Amino acid sequence: MTIFADEAIERFVLDSRQAGPAPGVDELRQGSRDRAHLRPKGPDMPAHDTVVAGVAVRVFDQQSTSRIVYLHGGGFVLGDLDTHDALCRRLAAATGTTVVSVAYRLAPEHPYPAAIDDAVAVLDWAGALGPVAVGGDSAGAFVGLLASRRTAASLTAQLLLCPLVDITFDQPSAEELGTGFTLDMPTQRQWVSWWAGEASAVPNPLLFDLEGMPPALVVAAQLDPLRDGAERYAKRLEAAGVPVVFRVEPGLVHNFSTMTHLSPAAAAADARFLTDAAAILR
Repeated sequence: MTIFADEAIERFVLDSRQAGPAPGVDELRQGSRDRAHLRPKGPDMPAHDTVVAGVAVRVFDQQSTSRIVYLHGGGFVLGDLDTHDALCRRLAAATGTTVVSVAYRLAPEHPYPAAIDDAVAVLDWAGALGPVAVGGDSAGAFVGLLASRRTAASLTAQLLLCPLVDITFDQPSAEELGTGFTLDMPTQRQWVSWWAGEASAVPNPLLFDLEGMPPALVVAAQLDPLRDGAERYAKRLEAAGVPVVFRVEPGLVHNFSTMTHLSPAAAAADARFLTDAAAILR
């Protein structure tokens, strides 16, 4: 029997199982933006859009010499500066650190390695200005992990929320939770094929030499198909001597940070992520 964190999460999952066929990419992207506009905006602060090294970014200014370069999720296909605006505001406010949200190029129009190139360009820019951490959720975490291998910046932390770390999805949780728990694995595999062609053509963070990586915060959700990959990555970091805070939030689903206004359990888990992010950056 599946035990959900609260009634709001249960309703969300059950409603998702009634959804019809997925629309086209343009409609999916617009739907993602529309849902974002229905959420609370997040803490008020100076924010502006600009272009860094040819990449569109949104800067949430905390007048800090340190920065977090944040890569949004969306399966390499969805997501933009607006869909993750509220989360980036919360992260900036909680940590007192300037957050630079990156509008990296998306598939299918821009396959691998375009997103990685964009993330590297912004990390290199930020790293030249001061201390920089990399953050991301879902596919954005994967982009951040690959970019971390190429950047010239000396990173201070990894802040990973429901991260995708294995695009082969060769994990028990992907099989167990791959349909009916909001993140549909057949769709995700299709999107990965748009982005990477064959998953084997892209480096796998679970096979990296992780010695010397910066301290990491890795937060997964119990009912997320990506859960086991996140746990394996955290354990490999620990084995490499990297300080890690790892947690699996019980009864929650992928992308729970978008449900903080609906679910008390999601709001509490989001607050824990933000508190731990602030601690790891001190």
